[in-house]
Amino acid sequence: MEDKSYEFYYELGSEFFEQMSQELIQKGDFKVHLVLDKSTTMIQLRFIIRGTAELTCDRSLEVFEEPVDTEGKIILKFGDHDEELTEEIAIINRNRTRINVAGYIFELIALALPMKKIHPDLRQQSGGNEDETDSETLVYSSEGSKSEDPETEDGRVDPRWEALNKLKQK
Repeated sequence: MEDKSYEFYYELGSEFFEQMSQELIQKGDFKVHLVLDKSTTMIQLRFIIRGTAELTCDRSLEVFEEPVDTEGKIILKFGDHDEELTEEIAIINRNRTRINVAGYIFELIALALPMKKIHPDLRQQSGGNEDETDSETLVYSSEGSKSEDPETEDGRVDPRWEALNKLKQK
């Protein structure tokens, strides 16, 4: 390849995800635009990925389509061996004649998916706030308490300390 910019277009279907030997995405339909900039010392890969992934809801186990619109950049520097330095930078052998970008594409799609896979109907029912139930959960912690005194400011004994006080009195 000469030192210049190249553009590639890919259409990914369910066959792509079946070949990736993973369980996160079973089906999907994506269009990928890849811009490859080659220079004497490195190759820059810029991905623009748009499409939908078929996911299973964590709450209802219903299958739904999640839209994905993401971009990413990978830098491949030429060297004597293959090594991944960071998530975005890798060293590849300068004599390599082919680059398999399937792993990079899958990784970018997987990172664009939400941590909690919630069906869109359930998101609307909860008012659009996925963390609503988490914020209502009470957590008792001794960190940040003002004193070790089991009595509250109004003189009542904190219910967390009542069981301990019974043990202490025996």
